[in-house]
Amino acid sequence: MITTENNFTDRQLDRIIEMAWEDRTPFDAIAAQFNLKEQEVIVLMRRTLKPKSFRRWRARVQGRKTKHKKLYLHTEHRFKCSRQGRINQNRISKRS
Repeated sequence: MITTENNFTDRQLDRIIEMAWEDRTPFDAIAAQFNLKEQEVIVLMRRTLKPKSFRRWRARVQGRKTKHKKLYLHTEHRFKCSRQGRINQNRISKRS
């Protein structure tokens, strides 16, 4: 069996779990940052989450295009608000 969680601090484990739960974070990003393959992330999640939480996460992630870069089409773009161009440094510019 793979024992990956012993190599990480609590903060790193929290970040890996957070990234695994995020819809738009692919497993490739986790691999690049923490050197964990998809199967290792699954094992880590199985060991750290409660059984029901793990089943819920697994059902959510399985087959999701955004979690697997090969399935995700790069032509798909995220929604952009019409006012987003006017947002500067976390402030919406004042209207005249």
